[in-house]
Parts: sequence; structure tokens; C-alpha cells
Amino acid sequence: MLSAISASDALLGNPFASSAFDGGFPPWDCTDFFFAAINTSSSGSDDPNENNAKEKPGSEAVMDERKRRRKISNRESARRSRMRKQRHLENLRNQLKASRVENRELNNRLQLMVHHFNRVRTENDWLRSERTLLRQKLSYMTQILLFQQLRQQPFSSSAWPCNNVTPQ
Repeated sequence: MLSAISASDALLGNPFASSAFDGGFPPWDCTDFFFAAINTSSSGSDDPNENNAKEKPGSEAVMDERKRRRKISNRESARRSRMRKQRHLENLRNQLKASRVENRELNNRLQLMVHHFNRVRTENDWLRSERTLLRQKLSYMTQILLFQQLRQQPFSSSAWPCNNVTPQ
């Protein structure tokens, strides 16, 4: 049994062997002593650490003050982190809007370029077909000129290479 351990038993390393427990009573047997200290202070403040800092000895009050400061610091850090996250999300939203506008503008330019390309290709096809027709006309005209030149020359056997053979 735990309540049967004496306060002066050094071999067992009794943690309750102090001047507050001279009779060898552990804290669970002295409930009125511990609850009296907890229930005596109540100032109506929302901060539970405010009252505990006044009740506890110096080192515990310092630790509670450090915990309170750390909580405040953590809250501020979390608030700054949320603000950074909010700014980051807003920047991403702005980038998305700008990217969408740029995408729309590039798409419009692409459509214009495709339209222009199709017009140029159509014109290029038309010019190629016209070039073919003009080449054919030129060829016909060259043949006609050649025939006219041959007609205007006096008929000689030297004009026709196949007629260079002399009859025997």
C-alpha cells in the first residue's frame, strides 16, 4: 500500500519525504490541503494563468509567465502565418487572373495569325496556279514565235537539220 510508506524511508526514495508531509501522508490522502489552495483565488479574469502566477512560488510563476508569453507568441506567429498565407493566396489569384487575360490575348493573336496564314496560303496557291498558266501561255507563245520565224525564212534545207542529207 502506498499510504503505508513512512516519510523517513530513504532507501525507497520517498518523494513525499518533505516538511509538508511530516506525518507520511501522500497528497491523495490530504485532499483538503490541495483543494483549498486551488479554490481560494478567483478574480473573474478570463486568463487562467493570471491567478496561478500569484499563487505559485517564484520559479513556477516564472514558468507560467514563460508559458503565457509563449502562447501569446505562438498566437501572433499563427496570425502572421495566416496573413502570409492569405497574401500568398491573393497573389496566386492575381497571377491566375493575369495568366488568364494573357492566355486570352495570346489565343486571339493566334487566331488572327492563323486567319492571316490561311489568307496568305490561299493567295500563294492562287499565285502558283497563275504562274503555271502563265508558263503554259509563255510556252505556247514561244512555239508560235518560233513557227512564225521559221515561216518567214526562205525555205532551205539547212533550216531543218533533218534535211541536211543530200539526195543521190
